Amino acid sequence: MAKTESTMLPLGTTAMDFYLKDTNSNDWVSLSDVRGSKGTLIVFICNHCPYVHHVIDEIIMIANDYRVQGIGIAMISSNDANTYPQDGPELMTEFAFEHAFGFPYLYDETQLTAKNYDAACTPDFFLFDSQDLLTYRGQLDDSRPGNNIPVSGSDLRSAIDGLLYNRVINTVQRPSIGCNIKWKKISS
Repeated sequence: MAKTESTMLPLGTTAMDFYLKDTNSNDWVSLSDVRGSKGTLIVFICNHCPYVHHVIDEIIMIANDYRVQGIGIAMISSNDANTYPQDGPELMTEFAFEHAFGFPYLYDETQLTAKNYDAACTPDFFLFDSQDLLTYRGQLDDSRPGNNIPVSGSDLRSAIDGLLYNRVINTVQRPSIGCNIKWKKISS
């Protein structure tokens, strides 16, 4: 596992559309399908990353807490399933079922969506407002596997609350840290 920081896509960037297979429903899903009336949270994760395992329960609580308040959510896995079969679509379905995902878990087979979002690690969080402008990209909170800081979701929750209640969202945001996205090898 390579410890990697998110690239911190510039705030104000417009959300890029996607059309990806939802491993929960087998439907094809676009940004407009997951967009919430108040904002949209896109999270890049994968099945095997210890950083994801460390925070997945909090991510699900955040999704459940804020969906009813108008925040749309989707998880996306962009890892190369040929090299990392544990991140393939069939096991994504199992992972989503085990963790009771009530939102799409999308498979980015071409990795184009991850590239468009400049995603670098898992988990990598992107919060867009109702106009599809990036308002937060950064860490869930200060907790990491093994650092004994409890998982709280405080950084992401603060940003979502700011979006929902028209509060100023701090533009000084700390990058997420996780496993690097497993990019496909470019054959020469």
